[in-house]
Amino acid sequence: MRDFDQTIDRRQTGSMKWKRYGDRDVIPMWVADMDYKAAPAIQAALQRVTDYGIIGYTLAPQALLDVVVERLKNQHGWKTVRPEWIVWLPGLVPGLNLACRTVGTSHDGVMTATPVYFPFMSSPELSDRTTVKVPMKVENNRWTLDFGAIETAIAPNTKMFMLCNPHNPTGTVFTEDELNKLTDICIKHNLVLCSDEIHCDLILDETTKHLSVAAIRPDIEQLSITLLSPSKTFNIAGLGASFAVIPNQQMREQFVQNKLGILPMLSEYAYEAALAAYQDCEAWRQDLLTYLRRNHDFLLTEINQLNGCKMLPLQATYLAWVDVQAAGIEDVVGKLEAAGVGVMDGQIFGLSGHIRINFGCTFEVLQEAVRRLKTVFTPQ
Repeated sequence: MRDFDQTIDRRQTGSMKWKRYGDRDVIPMWVADMDYKAAPAIQAALQRVTDYGIIGYTLAPQALLDVVVERLKNQHGWKTVRPEWIVWLPGLVPGLNLACRTVGTSHDGVMTATPVYFPFMSSPELSDRTTVKVPMKVENNRWTLDFGAIETAIAPNTKMFMLCNPHNPTGTVFTEDELNKLTDICIKHNLVLCSDEIHCDLILDETTKHLSVAAIRPDIEQLSITLLSPSKTFNIAGLGASFAVIPNQQMREQFVQNKLGILPMLSEYAYEAALAAYQDCEAWRQDLLTYLRRNHDFLLTEINQLNGCKMLPLQATYLAWVDVQAAGIEDVVGKLEAAGVGVMDGQIFGLSGHIRINFGCTFEVLQEAVRRLKTVFTPQ
Protein backbone atom coordinates (compact mmCIF):
# COMPACT_ATOMS: atom_id res chain seq x y z
CA MET A 1 0.00 0.00 0.00
CA ARG A 2 2.18 2.81 -1.35
CA ASP A 3 4.72 3.59 1.39
CA PHE A 4 2.50 3.84 4.48
CA ASP A 5 4.32 0.83 5.95
CA GLN A 6 7.68 2.61 5.66
CA THR A 7 9.29 3.26 9.04
CA ILE A 8 10.75 6.76 9.16
CA ASP A 9 12.99 7.76 12.06
CA ARG A 10 11.70 11.16 13.13
CA ARG A 11 13.68 11.24 16.36
CA GLN A 12 16.60 12.78 14.46
CA THR A 13 14.48 15.77 13.41
CA GLY A 14 12.86 18.64 15.29
CA SER A 15 9.51 16.83 15.26
CA MET A 16 7.38 18.16 18.11
CA LYS A 17 5.58 14.84 18.24
CA TRP A 18 8.73 12.75 18.64
CA LYS A 19 10.73 15.19 20.82
CA ARG A 20 8.06 15.33 23.54
CA TYR A 21 9.46 12.38 25.51
CA GLY A 22 13.16 13.08 25.04
CA ASP A 23 15.30 9.95 24.92
CA ARG A 24 12.69 7.72 26.55
CA ASP A 25 11.35 4.75 24.63
CA VAL A 26 7.84 6.14 24.22
CA ILE A 27 5.72 5.77 21.08
CA PRO A 28 4.19 9.25 20.62
CA MET A 29 0.48 8.96 19.86
CA TRP A 30 -0.65 12.26 21.32
CA VAL A 31 -0.67 15.04 18.71
CA ALA A 32 -2.57 14.94 15.38
CA ASP A 33 0.47 14.43 13.16
CA MET A 34 0.81 11.28 11.03
CA ASP A 35 4.08 9.41 10.48
CA TYR A 36 3.65 9.14 6.70
CA LYS A 37 5.57 11.01 4.03
CA ALA A 38 3.62 13.58 2.05
CA ALA A 39 2.38 12.40 -1.33
CA PRO A 40 4.94 12.48 -4.16
CA ALA A 41 3.02 15.23 -5.96
CA ILE A 42 3.32 17.45 -2.88
CA GLN A 43 7.02 16.71 -2.53
CA ALA A 44 7.50 17.58 -6.22
CA ALA A 45 5.62 20.86 -5.79
CA LEU A 46 7.83 21.85 -2.86
CA GLN A 47 10.92 20.94 -4.87
CA ARG A 48 9.79 23.18 -7.75
CA VAL A 49 9.53 26.13 -5.37
CA THR A 50 13.00 25.38 -4.00
CA ASP A 51 14.48 25.04 -7.49
CA TYR A 52 13.00 28.39 -8.53
CA GLY A 53 14.96 29.88 -5.64
CA ILE A 54 12.99 33.05 -4.87
CA ILE A 55 10.88 32.79 -1.72
CA GLY A 56 9.13 36.15 -1.65
CA TYR A 57 5.74 37.41 -0.50
CA THR A 58 3.12 35.37 -2.33
CA LEU A 59 -0.58 35.54 -3.12
CA ALA A 60 -2.79 32.50 -3.53
CA PRO A 61 -2.67 31.33 -7.16
CA GLN A 62 -5.95 31.45 -9.06
CA ALA A 63 -5.64 27.74 -9.77
CA LEU A 64 -5.79 27.02 -6.03
CA LEU A 65 -8.87 29.21 -5.55
CA ASP A 66 -10.58 27.42 -8.42
CA VAL A 67 -9.69 23.98 -7.03
CA VAL A 68 -11.02 24.88 -3.57
CA VAL A 69 -14.31 26.17 -5.00
CA GLU A 70 -14.76 23.03 -7.11
CA ARG A 71 -13.88 20.78 -4.19
CA LEU A 72 -16.44 22.44 -1.94
CA LYS A 73 -19.09 22.06 -4.63
CA ASN A 74 -18.35 18.46 -5.55
CA GLN A 75 -17.31 16.91 -2.23
CA HIS A 76 -18.98 19.08 0.40
CA GLY A 77 -22.28 19.86 -1.29
CA TRP A 78 -21.62 23.60 -1.14
CA LYS A 79 -22.80 24.81 -4.55
CA THR A 80 -22.81 28.59 -4.03
CA VAL A 81 -19.29 29.25 -2.73
CA ARG A 82 -17.28 32.01 -4.44
CA PRO A 83 -13.50 32.55 -4.59
CA GLU A 84 -13.74 35.97 -2.92
CA TRP A 85 -15.18 34.35 0.22
CA ILE A 86 -11.87 32.59 0.91
CA VAL A 87 -9.45 34.06 3.48
CA TRP A 88 -6.07 32.30 3.78
CA LEU A 89 -4.65 31.56 7.20
CA PRO A 90 -1.40 30.11 8.61
CA GLY A 91 -3.38 27.58 10.65
CA LEU A 92 -6.82 26.57 11.88
CA VAL A 93 -6.27 27.64 15.50
CA PRO A 94 -5.63 31.27 14.44
CA GLY A 95 -8.91 30.98 12.54
CA LEU A 96 -10.78 30.02 15.70
CA ASN A 97 -9.26 32.96 17.55
CA LEU A 98 -10.05 35.38 14.73
CA ALA A 99 -13.65 34.16 14.60
CA CYS A 100 -14.01 34.90 18.31
CA ARG A 101 -12.57 38.40 17.84
CA THR A 102 -14.84 39.03 14.86
CA VAL A 103 -18.18 38.07 16.40
CA GLY A 104 -19.70 40.01 19.29
CA THR A 105 -17.94 42.21 21.82
CA SER A 106 -16.16 41.93 25.17
CA HIS A 107 -17.48 39.15 27.44
CA ASP A 108 -20.03 37.88 24.92
CA GLY A 109 -20.62 34.14 24.98
CA VAL A 110 -19.11 31.65 22.56
CA MET A 111 -20.68 28.21 22.86
CA THR A 112 -19.19 24.83 22.04
CA ALA A 113 -19.95 21.18 22.76
CA THR A 114 -17.55 19.17 24.91
CA PRO A 115 -15.42 17.12 24.81
CA VAL A 116 -13.73 19.08 22.06
CA TYR A 117 -10.35 20.09 20.69
CA PHE A 118 -9.03 22.41 23.41
CA PRO A 119 -8.60 25.64 21.33
CA PHE A 120 -12.41 25.69 21.07
CA MET A 121 -12.43 26.39 24.79
CA SER A 122 -9.35 28.62 25.00
CA SER A 123 -9.95 30.82 21.93
CA PRO A 124 -12.93 32.68 23.44
CA GLU A 125 -11.05 33.41 26.66
CA LEU A 126 -8.00 34.63 24.72
CA SER A 127 -10.31 36.89 22.72
CA ASP A 128 -11.97 38.53 25.74
CA ARG A 129 -15.08 36.41 25.29
CA THR A 130 -16.74 33.86 27.58
CA THR A 131 -16.67 30.13 26.81
CA VAL A 132 -20.00 28.35 27.24
CA LYS A 133 -19.57 24.56 27.35
CA VAL A 134 -22.43 22.13 26.65
CA PRO A 135 -21.75 18.41 27.15
CA MET A 136 -22.28 16.04 24.24
CA LYS A 137 -24.05 12.73 24.71
CA VAL A 138 -23.78 9.18 23.39
CA GLU A 139 -26.71 7.87 21.34
CA ASN A 140 -26.80 4.76 19.16
CA ASN A 141 -23.13 4.03 19.77
CA ARG A 142 -21.88 7.46 18.66
CA TRP A 143 -21.32 10.86 20.20
CA THR A 144 -23.77 13.57 19.20
CA LEU A 145 -24.99 17.02 20.23
CA ASP A 146 -27.52 17.55 23.02
CA PHE A 147 -29.76 20.04 21.23
CA GLY A 148 -32.03 20.64 24.23
CA ALA A 149 -29.05 21.46 26.44
CA ILE A 150 -27.63 23.75 23.74
CA GLU A 151 -30.82 25.81 23.50
CA THR A 152 -31.20 25.95 27.26
CA ALA A 153 -27.65 27.30 27.66
CA ILE A 154 -28.12 30.18 25.20
CA ALA A 155 -28.15 33.57 26.93
CA PRO A 156 -28.85 37.07 25.52
CA ASN A 157 -25.09 37.66 25.17
CA THR A 158 -24.39 34.35 23.37
CA LYS A 159 -23.19 35.30 19.90
CA MET A 160 -21.58 32.23 18.32
CA PHE A 161 -21.58 28.45 18.30
CA MET A 162 -18.30 26.75 17.41
CA LEU A 163 -18.74 23.31 15.85
CA CYS A 164 -16.08 20.70 15.11
CA ASN A 165 -17.23 18.51 12.20
CA PRO A 166 -15.95 15.85 11.77
CA HIS A 167 -15.57 15.96 15.50
CA ASN A 168 -12.27 15.90 17.34
CA PRO A 169 -11.86 13.89 19.56
CA THR A 170 -15.00 11.69 19.24
CA GLY A 171 -14.77 11.03 15.47
CA THR A 172 -18.43 11.85 14.78
CA VAL A 173 -19.56 13.04 11.35
CA PHE A 174 -22.75 14.97 11.97
CA THR A 175 -25.70 14.04 9.79
CA GLU A 176 -27.75 16.43 7.68
CA ASP A 177 -30.57 16.12 10.21
CA GLU A 178 -28.25 16.99 13.09
CA LEU A 179 -26.81 19.95 11.19
CA ASN A 180 -30.33 21.15 10.39
CA LYS A 181 -31.28 21.04 14.06
CA LEU A 182 -28.19 23.03 14.97
CA THR A 183 -28.77 25.61 12.23
CA ASP A 184 -32.39 25.97 13.37
CA ILE A 185 -31.12 26.94 16.81
CA CYS A 186 -28.48 29.32 15.43
CA ILE A 187 -30.94 31.07 13.14
CA LYS A 188 -33.59 31.32 15.87
CA HIS A 189 -31.11 32.98 18.25
CA ASN A 190 -29.07 34.83 15.59
CA LEU A 191 -25.87 32.96 16.42
CA VAL A 192 -22.94 32.85 14.03
CA LEU A 193 -22.04 29.23 13.32
CA CYS A 194 -18.29 28.70 13.09
CA SER A 195 -17.49 25.21 11.78
CA ASP A 196 -14.00 23.70 11.88
CA GLU A 197 -14.02 21.05 9.14
CA ILE A 198 -10.31 20.28 9.03
CA HIS A 199 -10.89 16.49 9.19
CA CYS A 200 -13.57 16.44 6.47
CA ASP A 201 -11.44 14.46 3.98
CA LEU A 202 -10.69 11.71 6.52
CA ILE A 203 -14.00 9.84 6.51
CA LEU A 204 -13.49 6.26 7.71
CA ASP A 205 -17.12 5.12 7.72
CA GLU A 206 -17.93 4.59 4.05
CA THR A 207 -21.66 4.83 4.75
CA THR A 208 -21.16 8.39 6.01
CA LYS A 209 -20.75 11.61 4.04
CA HIS A 210 -19.41 14.96 5.21
CA LEU A 211 -21.49 18.07 4.52
CA SER A 212 -20.27 21.61 5.09
CA VAL A 213 -22.73 23.17 7.50
CA ALA A 214 -22.91 26.36 5.41
CA ALA A 215 -24.24 24.28 2.54
CA ILE A 216 -27.22 22.98 4.50
CA ARG A 217 -29.51 25.85 3.54
CA PRO A 218 -29.26 29.46 2.36
CA ASP A 219 -30.35 31.10 5.64
CA ILE A 220 -27.33 29.78 7.57
CA GLU A 221 -24.77 30.63 4.90
CA GLN A 222 -24.62 34.33 5.80
CA LEU A 223 -24.24 33.43 9.48
CA SER A 224 -21.33 31.05 8.88
CA ILE A 225 -17.56 30.89 9.16
CA THR A 226 -16.12 27.63 7.82
CA LEU A 227 -12.53 26.67 8.56
CA LEU A 228 -10.72 24.21 6.30
CA SER A 229 -7.25 22.92 5.44
CA PRO A 230 -5.47 20.12 3.61
CA SER A 231 -3.04 19.86 6.51
CA LYS A 232 -4.41 16.88 8.47
CA THR A 233 -5.42 14.77 5.49
CA PHE A 234 -2.20 15.21 3.54
CA ASN A 235 0.12 15.47 6.57
CA ILE A 236 1.41 18.97 5.79
CA ALA A 237 0.42 20.69 9.03
CA GLY A 238 3.87 22.25 9.38
CA LEU A 239 3.24 24.36 6.26
CA GLY A 240 0.24 26.17 7.72
CA ALA A 241 -1.94 26.06 4.61
CA SER A 242 -5.43 26.82 5.94
CA PHE A 243 -8.36 29.02 5.05
CA ALA A 244 -11.70 30.39 6.16
CA VAL A 245 -14.75 30.62 3.93
CA ILE A 246 -16.92 33.58 4.98
CA PRO A 247 -19.89 34.43 2.73
CA ASN A 248 -21.04 37.50 4.69
CA GLN A 249 -19.07 40.45 3.35
CA GLN A 250 -19.21 42.56 6.51
CA MET A 251 -18.12 39.67 8.69
CA ARG A 252 -15.39 38.73 6.22
CA GLU A 253 -14.02 42.27 6.12
CA GLN A 254 -13.94 42.41 9.93
CA PHE A 255 -12.23 39.02 10.04
CA VAL A 256 -9.56 40.24 7.59
CA GLN A 257 -9.14 43.48 9.52
CA ASN A 258 -8.54 41.54 12.75
CA LYS A 259 -5.94 39.46 10.96
CA LEU A 260 -3.85 42.43 9.81
CA GLY A 261 -0.58 42.96 11.63
CA ILE A 262 -1.01 39.76 13.66
CA LEU A 263 -0.87 36.81 11.28
CA PRO A 264 1.81 36.35 8.61
CA MET A 265 1.18 35.78 4.93
CA LEU A 266 1.40 32.22 3.68
CA SER A 267 4.52 31.12 1.85
CA GLU A 268 4.63 29.87 -1.72
CA TYR A 269 5.44 26.46 -0.25
CA ALA A 270 2.09 26.43 1.55
CA TYR A 271 0.06 27.46 -1.49
CA GLU A 272 1.78 25.07 -3.89
CA ALA A 273 1.51 22.16 -1.46
CA ALA A 274 -2.20 22.86 -0.98
CA LEU A 275 -2.73 23.04 -4.74
CA ALA A 276 -0.91 19.76 -5.31
CA ALA A 277 -2.82 18.09 -2.49
CA TYR A 278 -6.24 19.06 -3.77
CA GLN A 279 -5.43 18.72 -7.47
CA ASP A 280 -3.12 15.72 -7.76
CA CYS A 281 -3.38 13.54 -4.65
CA GLU A 282 -6.83 11.94 -4.65
CA ALA A 283 -5.48 8.44 -5.34
CA TRP A 284 -2.98 8.89 -2.48
CA ARG A 285 -5.82 10.00 -0.18
CA GLN A 286 -7.90 6.96 -1.02
CA ASP A 287 -4.94 4.68 -0.27
CA LEU A 288 -4.40 6.54 3.01
CA LEU A 289 -8.04 5.97 4.00
CA THR A 290 -7.72 2.26 3.24
CA TYR A 291 -4.66 2.08 5.50
CA LEU A 292 -6.27 4.10 8.30
CA ARG A 293 -9.42 1.97 8.18
CA ARG A 294 -7.30 -1.12 8.76
CA ASN A 295 -5.53 0.56 11.67
CA HIS A 296 -8.86 1.72 13.10
CA ASP A 297 -10.49 -1.70 12.92
CA PHE A 298 -7.49 -3.38 14.55
CA LEU A 299 -7.34 -0.81 17.36
CA LEU A 300 -11.12 -0.90 17.91
CA THR A 301 -11.04 -4.66 18.40
CA GLU A 302 -7.98 -4.63 20.65
CA ILE A 303 -9.08 -1.72 22.86
CA ASN A 304 -12.48 -3.24 23.53
CA GLN A 305 -10.79 -6.43 24.75
CA LEU A 306 -8.95 -4.57 27.52
CA ASN A 307 -10.36 -4.38 31.03
CA GLY A 308 -11.96 -1.01 31.77
CA CYS A 309 -11.55 0.33 28.23
CA LYS A 310 -14.28 1.26 25.77
CA MET A 311 -13.85 2.68 22.27
CA LEU A 312 -16.78 3.51 19.99
CA PRO A 313 -16.32 3.13 16.22
CA LEU A 314 -15.03 6.32 14.61
CA GLN A 315 -16.76 7.78 11.59
CA ALA A 316 -13.77 9.99 10.77
CA THR A 317 -10.24 11.10 11.76
CA TYR A 318 -7.26 9.00 12.84
CA LEU A 319 -7.77 9.88 16.51
CA ALA A 320 -9.27 7.20 18.75
CA TRP A 321 -11.32 8.38 21.75
CA VAL A 322 -11.15 5.82 24.54
CA ASP A 323 -13.15 5.75 27.78
CA VAL A 324 -10.88 4.38 30.53
CA GLN A 325 -12.96 5.35 33.56
CA ALA A 326 -13.90 1.77 34.41
CA ALA A 327 -10.23 0.79 34.58
CA GLY A 328 -9.91 2.74 37.84
CA ILE A 329 -6.26 3.58 37.21
CA GLU A 330 -4.89 6.77 38.77
CA ASP A 331 -2.65 8.89 36.52
CA VAL A 332 -3.41 6.65 33.58
CA VAL A 333 -1.52 8.91 31.16
CA GLY A 334 1.60 8.74 33.32
CA LYS A 335 1.36 4.97 33.62
CA LEU A 336 0.97 4.63 29.85
CA GLU A 337 4.05 6.80 29.30
CA ALA A 338 5.96 4.59 31.72
CA ALA A 339 4.84 1.62 29.63
CA GLY A 340 6.05 3.32 26.46
CA VAL A 341 2.90 4.86 24.94
CA GLY A 342 2.30 8.61 24.87
CA VAL A 343 -1.37 9.62 24.61
CA MET A 344 -3.42 12.78 25.11
CA ASP A 345 -5.29 13.18 28.40
CA GLY A 346 -9.04 13.56 27.85
CA GLN A 347 -9.16 16.27 30.51
CA ILE A 348 -7.56 18.60 27.94
CA PHE A 349 -10.68 18.13 25.82
CA GLY A 350 -12.97 18.79 28.75
CA LEU A 351 -13.70 15.20 29.81
CA SER A 352 -11.54 13.32 32.29
CA GLY A 353 -11.41 9.54 32.37
CA HIS A 354 -10.70 9.38 28.62
CA ILE A 355 -7.62 9.30 26.42
CA ARG A 356 -7.04 10.14 22.75
CA ILE A 357 -4.77 7.90 20.68
CA ASN A 358 -3.36 8.86 17.26
CA PHE A 359 -3.27 5.77 15.04
CA GLY A 360 -1.82 7.58 12.01
CA CYS A 361 1.30 5.43 12.17
CA THR A 362 2.59 2.23 10.59
CA PHE A 363 0.66 -0.93 11.38
CA GLU A 364 3.83 -2.35 12.91
CA VAL A 365 4.11 0.57 15.34
CA LEU A 366 0.41 0.29 16.16
CA GLN A 367 0.81 -3.38 17.00
CA GLU A 368 3.70 -2.58 19.34
CA ALA A 369 1.69 0.21 20.97
CA VAL A 370 -1.18 -2.22 21.63
CA ARG A 371 1.27 -4.69 23.15
CA ARG A 372 2.40 -1.96 25.53
CA LEU A 373 -1.18 -0.92 26.30
CA LYS A 374 -1.84 -4.47 27.45
CA THR A 375 0.81 -4.11 30.16
CA VAL A 376 -1.31 -1.36 31.72
CA PHE A 377 -4.83 -2.55 30.84
CA THR A 378 -4.97 -6.31 31.20
CA PRO A 379 -6.98 -8.25 28.60
CA GLN A 380 -10.45 -9.40 29.63
